[in-house]
Amino acid sequence: MENLSLIPGKVGAAPMQNIGAYGVEIKDTFQELEALRISDGELVTFDRAACRFGYRESFFKREGRDLFVILSVTFRLDKAPHTLHTSYGNIQQELEHRGIQHPTIQDVSEAVIAIRRSKLPDPAVLGNAGSFFKNPVVDPLVLEAIRAEYPDVVAYPAEGGYKLAAGWLIERAGWKGHQRDGHGVHDRQALVLVNHGGATGQQVFDLSTDILRSVYERFGVELEREVNIL
Repeated sequence: MENLSLIPGKVGAAPMQNIGAYGVEIKDTFQELEALRISDGELVTFDRAACRFGYRESFFKREGRDLFVILSVTFRLDKAPHTLHTSYGNIQQELEHRGIQHPTIQDVSEAVIAIRRSKLPDPAVLGNAGSFFKNPVVDPLVLEAIRAEYPDVVAYPAEGGYKLAAGWLIERAGWKGHQRDGHGVHDRQALVLVNHGGATGQQVFDLSTDILRSVYERFGVELEREVNIL
């Protein structure tokens, strides 16, 4: 779970969103959860299959939305020797920068925290909802067409094709650092929409709509919002 260090939020929200970062998702260590069914007050246990985890998705974000209150979550963690995930993002580079050749769990956690702090705004200081868009998965032919024009496109093999970095797409479409009426796009991470003060939820939503349209017009790729819209 060390790759998930510094993600803001509560434990109960983690399985709802199937939170993930740097190649790791909560479902990788999830065992079960207990939830209260609002309609009758019954306690229900959900195992991994019942949660129907997907990429930033779960049963609680779709069919079960507003039907349950998650009360507790049980995780199953590995014992030493641990399998560390350091190939995603800049983790390995950060470890090398720190002179660490044989990292521990704590080393990886501290590297992830350093990377997040260098790229992402602190929600206690600058209002934001974290990553606003999902990384899209595209057909290999779509990636090939984009790579022909943009050789530096960021992509990773994924089930069903290749996962593109939504932040890269948004930045290349010209939105990184964009500002309008008290809100905009973070100047260090284009995935993050920020509220500098006074902006309404509708204004932030409208900005996200403009970004979706712009990325599709430029790359032919449809982005999807990661956040819940209330």
